[in-house]
Amino acid sequence: MAEREVTLSVIKADVGSLVGHVQAHPEMLAAVETRLAAAKEEGLLTDFYVANVGDDIELIMTHYKGSDNEEIHKLAWDSFMDATEVARELKLYAAGQDLLSDSFAGNIKGLGPGVAEMTFVERPSEPIVIFMADKTDPGAWNLPLYKMFADPFNTIGLVIDPKMHDGFKFEVHDLVEHKKITFSLPEELYDMLVFVGSPSRYCIKHIYAKSTGAIAAATSTERLNLMAGRYIGKDDPVCIVRCQSGLPAVGEALEAFAEPHLVAGWMRGSHYGPLLPVAEKDSRPTRFDGPPRVVALGFQLCHGRLIGPQDFFADVAFDRARKKALKVADYLRHLGPFEPHRLSLDQLEYTTLPLVAEKLQERFEDL
Repeated sequence: MAEREVTLSVIKADVGSLVGHVQAHPEMLAAVETRLAAAKEEGLLTDFYVANVGDDIELIMTHYKGSDNEEIHKLAWDSFMDATEVARELKLYAAGQDLLSDSFAGNIKGLGPGVAEMTFVERPSEPIVIFMADKTDPGAWNLPLYKMFADPFNTIGLVIDPKMHDGFKFEVHDLVEHKKITFSLPEELYDMLVFVGSPSRYCIKHIYAKSTGAIAAATSTERLNLMAGRYIGKDDPVCIVRCQSGLPAVGEALEAFAEPHLVAGWMRGSHYGPLLPVAEKDSRPTRFDGPPRVVALGFQLCHGRLIGPQDFFADVAFDRARKKALKVADYLRHLGPFEPHRLSLDQLEYTTLPLVAEKLQERFEDL
């Protein structure tokens, strides 16, 4: 008898923060855990873990309902509403920020929270890494995912593991035109880089192993400002990566963050900054509301149970990456309101800057 497919759902939202955009209040997390625990007791969830990265709450849930399941998405929505109620009672900053509606409409996608899900049959050993970022957007995953699944200088398994030689298929989404395209790597690598090298518009959504067709990675690609048509906050994306046995080793997945790269976000969602790999306890962005940071939690799946987590970036081996990121942050901050620290004007379309520029339009004269 074939084993049932398990679904791993990671759904996140910023619904309020303790003193600015720093962290979710413990009472908010307790409210969320209470609801998820009840859902587990009722059999809706197999297991769950609640993470807090910066001002975001991440719901890590396993179940056998499949992806895009209305019950699971409603559970996440209700959990965020519970946390929002706490945030409002405590007069916390930006209470309910990511919730773009007052009611649930069958699927949480398009309502504000970010969603990364994958459904698969568990292998004899199923190691998974969940990456969670704060103060940046979904494009932050493009370069690390390219390194993990396409760059032999990062992932030696692409060279020496015969199970990886066939390569991977990358599903890329155009977040402006709402279209998708799939590239077969390595043969279409150069074609893919034309697009994913512009992460403000094109983002990697799913990655599949060509040898088996199994899903290997999934990300959240929701863009708050595009959905709302105005500046609300950064999207603070999440990413799920399955590891080992024909997929990148855990160490290869983590190595993609050993060299901090620049991502869009930081203060007011309007600046480039280095992505700082940190332990969950250090994911409290305060300097200029940043710098942007990323947390990596590892779990072993066992019949749907989440064994863990392992807080990977707590390792001292990432100290030099952190020092380098902070040095880059110092350099960029010296540029202040000038590009390339500040985003280009086309990327600032959905921030508050156009409101300032609009007041000056009539003062422009033809040359």
